[in-house]
Amino acid sequence: MKPFSYFQPTDIRFGSGRIREVGEIVRSFGARCLMVTTANTGDLAAIFARIRGILEAAGVAVAHFDGVIPNPTTDCITAGADMAKAFGAQVVLGVGGGSSMDAAKAIAVEATHPGTSWDYLFFREAKPTDKTLPVVAVSTTSGTGSHVTQVAVVTHTATKTKSAIYNSIVYPRVSIVDPELVLTAPPHVTACTGFDVFCHAFESYIHVGGSPYTDLLAVEAMRLAANHLPAAVDDGSNLVAREAMAWADTLAGLCIANAGVTLPHGIGMTIGGQCPQVAHGEALAVIYPEFTRFTYASAEAKFATMGRLFNPALVREPDHVAAAESCAAIDAFLKRINLWLSLKGLGVTPEDVLAIADNSRVLPDYKNNPRIASRDEIFAILQASYDRESAHQPV
Repeated sequence: MKPFSYFQPTDIRFGSGRIREVGEIVRSFGARCLMVTTANTGDLAAIFARIRGILEAAGVAVAHFDGVIPNPTTDCITAGADMAKAFGAQVVLGVGGGSSMDAAKAIAVEATHPGTSWDYLFFREAKPTDKTLPVVAVSTTSGTGSHVTQVAVVTHTATKTKSAIYNSIVYPRVSIVDPELVLTAPPHVTACTGFDVFCHAFESYIHVGGSPYTDLLAVEAMRLAANHLPAAVDDGSNLVAREAMAWADTLAGLCIANAGVTLPHGIGMTIGGQCPQVAHGEALAVIYPEFTRFTYASAEAKFATMGRLFNPALVREPDHVAAAESCAAIDAFLKRINLWLSLKGLGVTPEDVLAIADNSRVLPDYKNNPRIASRDEIFAILQASYDRESAHQPV
């Protein structure tokens, strides 16, 4: 067995009804809280109001920054950091999906350090310090794993470049995973975030830096996604399916915090930076059919394991057959959850495709794939994903 390390400092509070604890949790870090969310509208507005009420009942003063956008930008982070500084925030509470939680982490850095969050990316000399405000996370989707990771993904507004703060200081101190908060998530959001759960688990599973520990968590997360995501998409009120996906999301987040992601995430994040109208889960779904065919022969045993989770008939087949058939199993799963997409249908232009191909190796994720892709091979994956037969536009 190869040597490995595993680290997880986040206090995870999992279970239906655990949101009732948010007031005492936040109060333990400070009496002045910046709550970071997307727009205060729709079904989420009631959740935000409920959380604010719990905080205030616990004696916490709240400033609400509701300016988070999908694929949050440096401009968005600066606006939130400015509010945090003006309010004198002592703790940052991220409520929502990955965009809100990542924004909360980046705001916690920018509000307490010179410059902007972009100055503290993983490859820069400047690193976030212990001046970073403590972060508490509350997830309202089951998808990104951000509630248990040291990553804050940000898009540079001017250049459309997507990168990340990657530092242990931004791990949430406490995360509340209450599946009841996900019951109102729409079907397409459920599908996109849920497929991201699978991608996190699977990519950590095939990651060259994975370990027996992360493999164990990844296989269980993939099993849960295969068995429960379709039910959650079909009926958002299905609490059993929601609980299973919330647990899968947490397991997959623990995986990527200690192993990481591979080629699809490098391409998918570049798609999101270049074309912010494309949701992260859509960006992954649109390239996964080509990615699986590009990679499976380089990791037969693990692709075979994945294939058998999605198609139990493959249990009787040898690894090389099950690995090859895993590609069709993922195709069928994407169609089942209404994520059989094309780049063209997502509003990506041929010029965008060229830019995405040129920039998909800026992030190092591609180096962790069992088969390392060249720029031209990435371009071929994108071309094959551009006008996929029978693909539909997301609803």
